Amino acid sequence: MSIEKKVIELRNKIEDHNYRYYVLDDPIISDAEYDALFRELQTLEKAHPEYISDDSPTKRVGAKPLKTFPEIQHVVPMLSLDNAFSDEDVNDFSERIIDRLKIHAAIEFTAEPKLDGVAVSLVYEKGKLKTAATRGDGVTGEDITNNVRTIRMIPLHLRGKGHPNLLEVRGEVYIPKEGFAALNDYAAKHHEKIFANPRNAAAGSLRQLDPAVTAKRPLAFFGHGLGLVEGGDLPDTQYDIMMQLHTWGLRVSPDLKKVTGIEACLHYYKKMAEKREHLPYEIDGVVYKVNSIALQKKLGFISRAPRWAIAHKFPAEEVVTTLNAVEFQVGRTGALTPVARLEPVFVAGVTISNATLHNMDEIVRKDIRIGDRVVVRRAGDVIPQVVRALTQHRPVNAKKIHLPKTCPVCHSAIEHIEEMAVTRCTGGLFCAAQRKEAIRHFASRRAMDIVGLGDKIIEKLVDTGRVKTVADLYHLTLNDLAELERMAEKSAQNLLDELEKSKSTTFQRFLYALGIREVGEATARQLALHFGDLKPLMSATEEALQEIQDVGPVVAKHIVTFFQEKHNCDVIYALIKAGVRWDPIVIDHKKLFLSGKTFVLTGTLNTLTRDEAKEKLQEVGAKVSGSVSPKTDYVVAGSDAGSKLKKAESLGVKILDEAALIKMLEG
Repeated sequence: MSIEKKVIELRNKIEDHNYRYYVLDDPIISDAEYDALFRELQTLEKAHPEYISDDSPTKRVGAKPLKTFPEIQHVVPMLSLDNAFSDEDVNDFSERIIDRLKIHAAIEFTAEPKLDGVAVSLVYEKGKLKTAATRGDGVTGEDITNNVRTIRMIPLHLRGKGHPNLLEVRGEVYIPKEGFAALNDYAAKHHEKIFANPRNAAAGSLRQLDPAVTAKRPLAFFGHGLGLVEGGDLPDTQYDIMMQLHTWGLRVSPDLKKVTGIEACLHYYKKMAEKREHLPYEIDGVVYKVNSIALQKKLGFISRAPRWAIAHKFPAEEVVTTLNAVEFQVGRTGALTPVARLEPVFVAGVTISNATLHNMDEIVRKDIRIGDRVVVRRAGDVIPQVVRALTQHRPVNAKKIHLPKTCPVCHSAIEHIEEMAVTRCTGGLFCAAQRKEAIRHFASRRAMDIVGLGDKIIEKLVDTGRVKTVADLYHLTLNDLAELERMAEKSAQNLLDELEKSKSTTFQRFLYALGIREVGEATARQLALHFGDLKPLMSATEEALQEIQDVGPVVAKHIVTFFQEKHNCDVIYALIKAGVRWDPIVIDHKKLFLSGKTFVLTGTLNTLTRDEAKEKLQEVGAKVSGSVSPKTDYVVAGSDAGSKLKKAESLGVKILDEAALIKMLEG
């Protein structure tokens, strides 16, 4: 088979698997098998760039960043829909249609959820995606073609046959609820901007000047209509057109239905209102469209909306109530979250008495006080939140909200670093709220490596009160473990043996196992090499800590605060008393001849494995990073080195082969 045919075959296979995964929800290969096909195509296109095309699946990873978005003119204007807010409004919509058409038979409609996303236009020319644009003002939108290409749910070329020469598909780009939660969780952990809602997140993602950023966002798509069509025949009903789009590889709502008569529309609305909370995406109503295309054309348009369609919106999900008190809850990582205790109020089908206030920065920004009349919303119809205070109705005895001085669970000191929204409990080894997470981390493979101490056993040990701190693990008996549900005596003995084995560790592993905020493996290693043993580290000042590579003011403060908390020290001493031990590191600074140097490993090494090379570099003081930046000193390139090597060359970073690395390690 020729290279060109192989490239085409791989592209077709990948697009087929994309269609099965994203449109049919019926994958037939594993993620690993899909990734192998993708890498094979990338390798072939890299070796034979003459066969690269714009509709290749490899183009989804992002094109070059733009400076601005060019404009695109919509030949057929992208109009908005009129809204209905009550059954009466919907009945009026039906009456207007009947009066205009002069017919009295029940009219057939399509009904589908109204996604709370971003309207986009996709233009396919001879089956290939040519351009994509935002709605903009309805006449002129922004060219977001490069960003839309990164969304795997949107086909780069249509499946099957019979496509019009030019087909403009209109639909909604959105972010599913699960993806939105993960996006904000990542943002919070990396101290980035939190998105207000999925729609804002989708809009912001589509308007990234760098498509590589868009490619990382969990964007999805549903088609719901057509714009310009030239050179082809389409079905004569709205429903059948949507089914044809689905056949050609475009996602349409699985809840799209045909209904006859306005009463059936209202019944559909009620069913979707009940189903709304369980959908994987946000909707803010349903849309009714006259099903017959001939009748749509006969009804026509008013200035800004079609006469044959309407959006039936769900009621506003905001209510007003009184903020009676504020309590602070402690999460599994020690984060303190203020929770509003409200005068019970009915909203979106449930009675709410508690709502999140997010953090102290939000409380100050919104100027919320105890005793205020506040507006409450069900965010995503799931998590209630306080939107704002009605300060014009503030009572004279309203009280300002203050952070507690100590953790409300374990009474350890709390830590609040300026310019960071999150406040945390410092009793990570002691606090009951953080107990399970602390034990999971302590037992993990790169920490104390306690084989057999999995999540379910940790849950049982904590829930039954047998383990309150990580030190209690080393006082467990055979009976303690054997009495746990589904724990056989042999398994219990194996776990005891693993606990005993884990007592002999290294200073670096022990430090990492303590779970000090932002002290990962690399930082734990630097601390171990610098201080050699626990006692000098525990007494180190923030200034002394900042002399160490990669330890800045924030990390230094985390370390000092952790060891200043008596509860943490008590647990550490209990661990040592239970037999946890390590050999102090005899610091020979002459051996750390690569201290302060940053290396990146890429490609396949022949003599050393990547892990072995990393360990040897760290032994002589070097830092091993996963990405190339201007701060990188050396890139070690093995065979099949990829994008990291290219970036290193573009930045002028020194490049070593494996032989040069080994020679350097030998000093």
